[in-house]
Amino acid sequence: MHRVQLHYTLSRNAGDAQIRNPLPELLQAVAEEGSISGAARALQLSYRHVWGALKRWEEQLGGELIIWGKGQSAQLSEFGAKLLWAERQAQARLAPQIAALHADLERAFAVAFDDQAHVLTMYASHDDALAALRAYAATPGETGALHLDIRFTGSVDAIRALNEGRCTMAGFHTREAPAADSLAARTYKPLLRPGRHKIIGFAQRTQGLIVARGNPLGLQTLADVACQGVRFVNRPLGTGTRVLLDDLLAQSDLGPGDLQGYERHEPSHTAVAQAVAAGAADVGIGIELAAHARGLGFVPLVQERYHLACLKSTLEQPATQALRDLLQTPAWQAQMAALPGYAPMHCGEVLSMSAVLPWWQFAQPKRSQRPPAF
Repeated sequence: MHRVQLHYTLSRNAGDAQIRNPLPELLQAVAEEGSISGAARALQLSYRHVWGALKRWEEQLGGELIIWGKGQSAQLSEFGAKLLWAERQAQARLAPQIAALHADLERAFAVAFDDQAHVLTMYASHDDALAALRAYAATPGETGALHLDIRFTGSVDAIRALNEGRCTMAGFHTREAPAADSLAARTYKPLLRPGRHKIIGFAQRTQGLIVARGNPLGLQTLADVACQGVRFVNRPLGTGTRVLLDDLLAQSDLGPGDLQGYERHEPSHTAVAQAVAAGAADVGIGIELAAHARGLGFVPLVQERYHLACLKSTLEQPATQALRDLLQTPAWQAQMAALPGYAPMHCGEVLSMSAVLPWWQFAQPKRSQRPPAF
């Protein structure tokens, strides 16, 4: 079976054709003009070019495209006629989808040619406030639109993507003032380096137990989850919530083996809430907004900070500055504050790494002492 490859042209005037293919255009010209030379003139191409192109197509497709009878004009072979028919059928059937794809491509490229628009690529731990920010940022304002290209992944993978140059910004989260000996410190400290990275404030949010409406099992702590042996659903290894859970378990003198279902995980807070809502699990760990969106119960366990990290070298780039400016607007902060379990926290501000991540302790420079006077 022959495969189809799609290509598009980017120019000031690309014409009105939905999807152009040179072969049907050549076949159509030959059918209408009755000769290779006539087709070449109609297409404003040389005879040699048209003849060579048709021969290459015949070789690639394995069939004769043009036939000549003695003293007769050039005609399409049956195979050539069927190819032309197939292209017309496809164009007619797919016209709405092709038009939509055409419009989407033009809208996307319009951003590239708009001096007032910015695009920022971000890998981030799953967060509903970031999803809301993406929609909010895309609305053009006085200073143009900011297009956030967000890929939700685990916190660890997000920072690694930043360090490997696959994104400009990374989103991750930690508890308020995580201890220097915590799993969070051991996980993130090797990935974030003073002098190389900058931390930008974003939000405070609440993490806790997502339970059925009314909390019929009366779960209040992770110890309750362990003692009652209820069905738990976790987040994957490498996510910030998994790191948080393991720190909370250690704080409660519990281990992974104490939770029935610790090894079962879902890819997002939304998926954890859906598992509880569907009755596939009794409890999971996640953010309040995910529970609220599905009418579930929520037991708060901890307040945490959601951070944005970038390389120091990109801090003053236009897209990063546009994001910081947007985050500091009262309109956006009011929208975030309306989300259940969220509050703006130093939103858009560049923060001291030693204050946000207190496992980084920097020695104060020693005061120079003057030599004693004699």
